[in-house]
Amino acid sequence: MSQEIFVKDVMSKSITIAKSALITEALDKMLADGLDPLIVTNNGSVIGTISRAAIAETLGSKKTSTLAPTQIHVSNKTDEHFTSVYADEDVDILVPLLQEYKLVVVLDSEHKLVGKVDATDLLKVMVPDATTENLVQKASVIGPDERVIHLRRRMLDEGVTKFVVTDNGSIFGIVTETDVARAMRDFRRRVDGKHQDNQIKNLFVRDIMTAPALSLEDSLPVSEFVELITKKGISSVPVTKDGKLSGIISKDSMLIAL
Repeated sequence: MSQEIFVKDVMSKSITIAKSALITEALDKMLADGLDPLIVTNNGSVIGTISRAAIAETLGSKKTSTLAPTQIHVSNKTDEHFTSVYADEDVDILVPLLQEYKLVVVLDSEHKLVGKVDATDLLKVMVPDATTENLVQKASVIGPDERVIHLRRRMLDEGVTKFVVTDNGSIFGIVTETDVARAMRDFRRRVDGKHQDNQIKNLFVRDIMTAPALSLEDSLPVSEFVELITKKGISSVPVTKDGKLSGIISKDSMLIAL
C-alpha cells in the first residue's frame, strides 16, 4: 500500500497564522478548525508552529499576568523547531516524523507550502496492526475539585496535556491543555491583573473540564478507537473495563504501533 500512496494523498489543507497575530486569535482559529498546532508564517514563509499547550502555558504564567491577552503575539510562543516533507514523497516517511512532531509541513517542488499532515490525517489511511491491550497506556487522572492552578502545574511538571477527571474510579470528564488555554484566556479577559492571584484559586477542574467524556470498552477492536479519534478530532480515548477506567489510548501510542 505504501508504495502507491504519497504524502499528497493523505495531506490536508494547511491553516496558518501570521507571527504578528495575537495568541488569542491563534487559539480561536485552532478551536474553530479543530487543529493543534497551527503553522506560523512570516511574509508567506513557514517559520514554525504554535500549540494550544504553549498558549495555555503563556496565559497561565505569572510572568505575563500583567499583560492583557491582546498584548501577547504569536511570535512570543512560536516553536521554530519543525519539520517538512515534499508532497510527492512516499507516505512511509511520515510515520517516524509524526512520532516526534505533532505536525509535518508539506511543500511542493518549489518549496512552497501546500498542506500539512498530522496524526489524524495519517490514521485515516493507516490503522495500527495491534490489539487494544497493546496500545493502552496509563492514564493521568485528577479530581474535579482540584484547582486549575494545580492542574496547570502538573501539566508542566509531568509533561501531560490530557487528564481523565475521575471520582471514585468512575470517569467524570476530560480536561486538556485546550480547556486550560480557553479558561485562562477568558479569565484574563474577565479579571483585572491585580486581582488575578486571589481569584484564580477559585477556578476548579470541574469548572473547565469537558463532560461527559467519550470512552470505549477494552473489548473493542483498535479500529473502533481509530474511528472515534479521527471522526471527533480528539487526541486520545479513555479505556474502560467493566465501566471503570483502565487506561487510555492516544494518537501517540497508535503512531508507535504503525
